[in-house]
Amino acid sequence: MSTNRIKNPEGQNLDKLRPKNSLSLRGRTFIGTVISARMQKTVTVEWERKHFLKKYERYEKRKSKVKAHNPESVNAKEGDVVRIKECRPISKTKNFIVVEVMGKEKGFKERMEAEEESKARKPAKEEKAKEENVRMKPSNRSVGNTGNTEGED
Repeated sequence: MSTNRIKNPEGQNLDKLRPKNSLSLRGRTFIGTVISARMQKTVTVEWERKHFLKKYERYEKRKSKVKAHNPESVNAKEGDVVRIKECRPISKTKNFIVVEVMGKEKGFKERMEAEEESKARKPAKEEKAKEENVRMKPSNRSVGNTGNTEGED
């Protein structure tokens, strides 16, 4: 039985990555885009998949997002298209490792800017709706009520 071992481009095993001489790669393999590389030695990888809706007999697009270990020899950046493979749990949320960088995603910056803009627009819409609701609510006072409740027996 042969197990996959991660190797750097020169073909040598990566000893810096593994505490015990080797990290076996087994299980699932995905190709996705790095959307965040702000953490130390960790990247967030996202890819689209299609989910079948039985009722409508159609497919819808959904996104899967996982955290993966980013070895110093690979050093993937935001916008890179990468191949990730499953391995033993490296931390609470990391069960994958970046094996190779396959290239850059076209239009990645524009997509991320559009997402940020839509996130910024959403709270503004909610504030506007709240303001309209405050203006539309009737006041608690009724016509002819002076607010003097003493001596009304």
